[in-house]
Amino acid sequence: MATCRQRTRCACFGGISASRMTSVPGNSPENGKIAIHTEALCRHYRMGETLIRAVDGISLQVRGGEFVALLGSSGSGKSSMLNLIAGLDRPTSGTVLVQERDLARLSREELAKYRLHVVGMVFQSFNLIASMTLAENVELPLRFAEVERSKRENLVREALERVGLRARMNHRPSELSGGEQQRAALARALINRPQLLLADEPTGNLDSHTGTEIMDLVREFNRQLGMTVVMVTHERALAERYAQRMIFLADGKLVDDVRGYERPGSDRPGVDRPDMPVASGGGLKGESA
Repeated sequence: MATCRQRTRCACFGGISASRMTSVPGNSPENGKIAIHTEALCRHYRMGETLIRAVDGISLQVRGGEFVALLGSSGSGKSSMLNLIAGLDRPTSGTVLVQERDLARLSREELAKYRLHVVGMVFQSFNLIASMTLAENVELPLRFAEVERSKRENLVREALERVGLRARMNHRPSELSGGEQQRAALARALINRPQLLLADEPTGNLDSHTGTEIMDLVREFNRQLGMTVVMVTHERALAERYAQRMIFLADGKLVDDVRGYERPGSDRPGVDRPDMPVASGGGLKGESA
């Protein structure tokens, strides 16, 4: 496998770098330790007389600080897998451990706290509340976490400044472009300094230039903070450019696990970890996702 030196370029966004996130509360995972572990994970449900095997026996490990892309066609199970890791859905069988928490055994209240403090999520559709300003949208996780009001204003201002939106604090989502809305959603996802960032088609509603800006910012958070990133995408080119590892799903199963090599045209070297076995099966390495 080819190797190359890690670049130290800082991909700033709107003049703001992820290295300025030191004032946000929370903890980052220790790089190298297992952050996500699934074992024979299944999510089945019925649609009429048909049994849908959305996730069907997936076993994998993701280490702290990895940037992983889940790829596959529509219906392959990648979004269902992300929902299980996020604690938004419960498995039919099998195990999903995140930061040594067995999500299947957590109560609804414990899952809510897990999503608040451990996980940050970014969606294709932004999911901002239309009746609220950007500042109020970004403040929501702090209110749920019962952060003191006297501290919230500064944290929100800093979060929006980091993504280049301080001047837009009092605007509503309808007054912003798609890229600005996604930046606001990213600020909200990271306001409580989660250990794990889950992104479901984060560039799906954006033009290519704006999508690149968003992904550069996500990559910088991954590099600067050691934040574990799991991204769902159907764009292989996007995954090759940004992810250290590509996991391919089809019909709810893991069919290929590609990691740790220098990809042509990529400015993100992979991480070769010989202690982590590569899953066998499927021949999707050369196919378009």
